Amino acid sequence: MFADAYEKAEKFTKPVIISTRKQSGAVECGCAAFIVINEDGWIITSAHIYSSYVFYLQHREQIKKHNEMKKEILGNTGLDQKQKKKKISHLKVYPGWILNHSFWWGMDRVRLAEVRILEQGDLLAARLEPFDKSVFSSYARFKNPASMKLATSLCRLGYPFHRVEASYSMDDNRFEIKKGMLPGQPYPIEGIYTRKIFKGTSSKGDYNLLFIETSTPGLRGQSGGPIVDTEGVVWGLQSRTVHHPLGFSPKVLKNGKEIEENQFLNTGVGVHSELIQQFLKKNDIKYYTVD
Repeated sequence: MFADAYEKAEKFTKPVIISTRKQSGAVECGCAAFIVINEDGWIITSAHIYSSYVFYLQHREQIKKHNEMKKEILGNTGLDQKQKKKKISHLKVYPGWILNHSFWWGMDRVRLAEVRILEQGDLLAARLEPFDKSVFSSYARFKNPASMKLATSLCRLGYPFHRVEASYSMDDNRFEIKKGMLPGQPYPIEGIYTRKIFKGTSSKGDYNLLFIETSTPGLRGQSGGPIVDTEGVVWGLQSRTVHHPLGFSPKVLKNGKEIEENQFLNTGVGVHSELIQQFLKKNDIKYYTVD
């Protein structure tokens, strides 16, 4: 059913790898998705995948403040070495501080420019720079909200089940992703359009925060990926998975003990095509639609 749609959607769906190096020395990687929407290199993805970069900027300021306090103590001529050492030991150092951060946007030596974020709508738009449009033969097309019918079959694409490992080169001051670990083709999972969700208006009152729910959950690594119909037209952008309690708890035996197992229905939630188009139009970003 979605074979043709997959062939269309994989052309504009790409992986993003998020790499961080912590104060503890740990190097961690995560994987998500984004979609390319026009020949000028504009993309959209989930805003929450950008949060690690925001934390990095916050941690950088905290580290700067820490170093300034340390420098001030060392330069205090009224203290002896023992007193200086004691005061420095009282300065907090957090193992979770992000020392280095990197995004890999589907290809080497590409960064984001003109980043626009609607945090309440979990939506980010930005322009890839530099952008080689010869790599892309087509771009995302968005569904007209007026013709979106409940119970329509949809397909979600992204990069779950993909483990990425990297190291950090102190000499070159960059992350090095291990060979053979870059994501390949996006992974599809189908479901139906079950509900339109309204989460109120944005804090400035300029957006209706609309989402679509699908009968199957989004998988880790599919955030920012498209939710498309059988024609490969984008109805939404994967945001999160919600766990709905079903209201019954069957009893099961585990390690010889009887326990209750709470049952949930896991559904996917994506940014609605209507909100995406409103956001792009307000930011004067070109996009394509289909009735």
